[in-house]
Amino acid sequence: MTRQYSDNPQFYLTAPSPCPYLPGRMERKVFTHLVGDRAAALNDVLTQGGFRRSQNIAYRPACEGCRSCISVRVVVDEFEWTSSFKRTARANDDLVGVELPTAPSSEQYSLFRRYLDARHASGGMADMSVLDYAMMVEDTHVDTLVVEYRRRGPDTAINGRGRGPLVAVSLTDRLADGLSMVYSFYDPEPADRGLGTFMILDHIRRARAAGLPYVYLGYWVEESRKMGYKARFRPQEHLGPRGWERT
Repeated sequence: MTRQYSDNPQFYLTAPSPCPYLPGRMERKVFTHLVGDRAAALNDVLTQGGFRRSQNIAYRPACEGCRSCISVRVVVDEFEWTSSFKRTARANDDLVGVELPTAPSSEQYSLFRRYLDARHASGGMADMSVLDYAMMVEDTHVDTLVVEYRRRGPDTAINGRGRGPLVAVSLTDRLADGLSMVYSFYDPEPADRGLGTFMILDHIRRARAAGLPYVYLGYWVEESRKMGYKARFRPQEHLGPRGWERT
């Protein structure tokens, strides 16, 4: 059940449900629909205000008595390439990412399923069907792209494309001031590659090349171990009561 939250655009508030990040707590979300000609502009404004996108919905936490979910964005031009990040970049130097339209494929879904089964078997997305996946990719009224990563081939320098099996995928929104990584998944087998980290590093490079100042990483929850990786990408800004502040 939901109720109307405000007007123009209309916002709604979800009923309480178990928090996916902090055991024993309940969560609520405020959300609105991203449809029509103003969807892209609205998505820009809402993302800058701490919302995230899922299909044609923009949402943010609205939990009573809890402010643990903090919106995080990386400052691209001042990003600190640590020794660890440089090692991860070198380990994945044989990969190339290609920007594609939001068209789901059976190969993408197969990789998505392997990733969920290995990393998030008990998560809220574990039961997603191929139709659910297609909706996640296709159901967007904003400037969204799919980045597919494959190994470099003999013709990569000419056509910019990789070859062979799909290794990783990122569903990404292009905003007026940055790139927002909506959802990413990858081959769970080569654990030493650090593919999740690599995709963020690649998006920082892409944002810099496009002259965009930020990469939005969604929510960071300090008490959640699975969210800890986001704090490594510095400098970054957190959205608080006084707006975006450098950390």
